[in-house]
Amino acid sequence: MIRPANLNLRRILLPLGLFLALLSLPMMSAHAQPAPVPAGQAPRPWGQNPDGMHIYLWAGLKSHQPGQHDYPQFLADWSKLLTEHGAVVDGALHAPSTADLAHTDVVVIYKGDAGYVTAEEKTALEDYVRRGGGLVSLHDSLCGPDPDWLATLLGGAKKHGEVNYTLGAPIPYTIKDAADPIMQGMSNFTIFDEAFYNMTWAHDPGIRVLATAVIPGTPSAGAHKGEVVPQIWTYEHTASGGQPARAFVWMQGHEYANFANYQIQQMLLRGIAWAARKPVDTLIDYVPAKPPQSQPAK
Repeated sequence: MIRPANLNLRRILLPLGLFLALLSLPMMSAHAQPAPVPAGQAPRPWGQNPDGMHIYLWAGLKSHQPGQHDYPQFLADWSKLLTEHGAVVDGALHAPSTADLAHTDVVVIYKGDAGYVTAEEKTALEDYVRRGGGLVSLHDSLCGPDPDWLATLLGGAKKHGEVNYTLGAPIPYTIKDAADPIMQGMSNFTIFDEAFYNMTWAHDPGIRVLATAVIPGTPSAGAHKGEVVPQIWTYEHTASGGQPARAFVWMQGHEYANFANYQIQQMLLRGIAWAARKPVDTLIDYVPAKPPQSQPAK
């Protein structure tokens, strides 16, 4: 037999326990379940910034010696790095299609001889730039059969097949525009890499030189030893009937290890943001959201 005092206590505690259990349900489900996904769409992987700039990484097949021209490794490493810095990243080992470019803010190119494109790829790239799309060219991405055309997109280009390169050598940078936000924190320094000369340059408008290098005396440089050639630059232009567009170029990247150089990596993050017409520190200053208390459902 239950005594009256104990019965009254049970009448109080049972509803209170039920109330507390119900109160905890929304908190539990918020951590255990992913955000609603629109019908027909895959859930977004946890940790990505849905509001970041859209970057397409155009890479290519590996070439040269081990540790050099490692385009596939760049695609793997920088898709992760840029995602961690708040970007929405896509990319492939081939040129972007019209569909790829439809929602892209900036195309980052690290591919040998990117100037070799089909008529369809060329049209897609020109249309993208005409509507104000940004480009970033790394190392020999600015090479191809028609440097006059490629220079209209990048500000400068190199003709494939000509001896206009140093091969591996010390490349001493002289910062020419330390006030440019892209070059924040940069100082004169030397890396072992490769530089090009005999460039085809755009005119009216021309490039804005951020850094130059003296061509070292390598066998392939020959009489060009001692020439001062731009190695880092920006290019702002407007295609006929189009919107203002931007390109950022870093001529090095022959040695893949140089992508991990702190000064260079910070410069590239700023250059990418600038070409995308975003504040230059957008990627550098990005702070990821705190992880949930428990892993999202899979």
